[in-house]
Amino acid sequence: MSLTGGLVLYATLWFLSLFLLIPFGHRSQADAGRVVPGTPEGAPHDLRVGRLAVMATLLSLAIFGLIVAVIWSGWITRDHIMQFGHRG
Repeated sequence: MSLTGGLVLYATLWFLSLFLLIPFGHRSQADAGRVVPGTPEGAPHDLRVGRLAVMATLLSLAIFGLIVAVIWSGWITRDHIMQFGHRG
């Protein structure tokens, strides 16, 4: 894996992790009983962006580490991927 490929993979995993974590612990303004005028009732009441960023970083690091370990170990190679689904 090249450096650029690793950075792209990590960035993709980070944003995927971030968007997967946003709904957990979500409390809407309607649930809190305080809707700010001009915003939808389903908007987050107290979105903790820093906490979400840390959690996304930890999750993406774990997944990235697993993927890098599989690639570097040679357990799955490019040849395996190219031959996937071919019979013969």
